[in-house]
Amino acid sequence: MPLTLLSDNPLYFIAWIGAILVALSTHEFAHAYAAYKLGDDTAEKMGRLTLNPFAHIDWLGLFMLVLIGFGWGKPVQTNPYNLKYKKWGMTIVALAGPLANLINIAVFGTILKILAIFTALPISNLLIQFVYLLIIINIVLMIFNLIPVPPLDGSKFLFAALDKPKYNELKMRLASQGPLILIGLLLMDRILNIGIFSFLFSGTINLVFSLFL
Repeated sequence: MPLTLLSDNPLYFIAWIGAILVALSTHEFAHAYAAYKLGDDTAEKMGRLTLNPFAHIDWLGLFMLVLIGFGWGKPVQTNPYNLKYKKWGMTIVALAGPLANLINIAVFGTILKILAIFTALPISNLLIQFVYLLIIINIVLMIFNLIPVPPLDGSKFLFAALDKPKYNELKMRLASQGPLILIGLLLMDRILNIGIFSFLFSGTINLVFSLFL
């Protein structure tokens, strides 16, 4: 459990929290920035057009991260009617978050490669561990948010694709029941030991590290 790190390895715990804040902040900032560039200044007026992590923290979500290792950031508010592209505007805003995580992965992966080539730091070194955590958390955040279930970012692409009137009832059901569906999928995956999420995460993590190490 993440909370046990606080007593077992406090420095690693601090690095873990720091990596989460970096990943969440860039993810949420990217949403706000994309909305702003597409004509909606709602997030800017709410102080979200910043990389300051305190602007993006949901304290309950952060507490759940510390307690059980699963949580969330503060959602970025967007007015779709202000966006330049009416059909795909929200999709662009939504996918900007995972794209920011992908950029983070590339940047921190390159830093890790440079450290591996030009330094003799052991894998147990706190700086190396911090960069590892930055990569891993950005991967998990990116992959998880691409799942097409509300309120995750991937659902905006699904809703834009289902733009015909015959899909309105389905979209309403997904929008209202999406969080329950998501929790149900997570619990089923864990209880039945299916391992779909761990397969997606670990497979992507292994691929990324194979590219940079």
